[in-house]
Amino acid sequence: MAGSGEVFLVFAAMRNEGAFIVEWVSWYRMMGFRVMIGVNDCTDHSPALLQALADAGWLTWFQHRPTTGMSPKFSAHQTARRQTAVNDANWLLICDVDEFLVLHRGDGTISGFMDHQGRDMLGIGFHWQCFGNGGWQKYQPGLTHRQFRRRGVGQRQVNTFFKTLFREPLRFARWSDHTPHGFDPDWAAGRTLVNADRQPIAQFGTGPWPVYFSAVDEITHRAAQMNHYVIRSDEHYAQKRGTPSASAMKDRYTDQFYAARNKNGSHDNAAMAWADRFDPVHAAAMALPGVARLHHLCCADYVARLIAPQGLRPADDPRWQFHMDAAAAAA
Repeated sequence: MAGSGEVFLVFAAMRNEGAFIVEWVSWYRMMGFRVMIGVNDCTDHSPALLQALADAGWLTWFQHRPTTGMSPKFSAHQTARRQTAVNDANWLLICDVDEFLVLHRGDGTISGFMDHQGRDMLGIGFHWQCFGNGGWQKYQPGLTHRQFRRRGVGQRQVNTFFKTLFREPLRFARWSDHTPHGFDPDWAAGRTLVNADRQPIAQFGTGPWPVYFSAVDEITHRAAQMNHYVIRSDEHYAQKRGTPSASAMKDRYTDQFYAARNKNGSHDNAAMAWADRFDPVHAAAMALPGVARLHHLCCADYVARLIAPQGLRPADDPRWQFHMDAAAAAA
């Protein structure tokens, strides 16, 4: 068992994700992670929201400016490496605001999970569990992990991707969305990247490129799963169409992408197992000075962005008015 000073850090790069920040931060704090967020070129209220959470000691955050032709994710990772929070971290998990790690071993905390699984590895890859839209056509106020509870079968191609919790993050030359790479093979000798069941992920090596996925028959969700709410509502997905991804800098949000991930044949309540622990953390976040007001302003920004392509006025949308009224009430 590790000492009490062990630090687990989760990092996400975001842009205009203010509507989802409080839920995501609360989820990972519930699990015992310290939280770091990097943002770029935001036009919503998320920088102010992040500062309110930082003032309360709930996270650290920074802004970065990708140069022309540089992917925002690469810029965020490079900037993140210079942050004090990383120097203090024993373990780092890089994931996105639509990804929620759900643990099935231990006491629900990341430290408890590691106590159960052991620490004699270079990293643990948590396989995606991709969720569909669950029949949601439009955005409605609420929590992502409670609104979307339907998915396809676990053993399918889209779930071969995983996100990695890895140790001593600055020992790696570069990070990626999925795994770090470019580490010293001498230091790595005898350590390996395993899946959540402690089985080695065969493709992982000491080469210069990251590993993003495993074979289909290596997918496992028995000990843990990385819930990936990549579709959310159809209205949310429609906003993504025609936009470049923050990693690959190309449009991947196609009909084929949607069809492969929008599977809803299975009901999955795994995230709800931690409701009693999550709810008071989330309530505490919303009670912090300025957070509820800024959260609702971010949600109003989000609604305005969703309806802009249709030429509609935010003031005519009841969802926008709901959030603006809630922001005023919280002021």
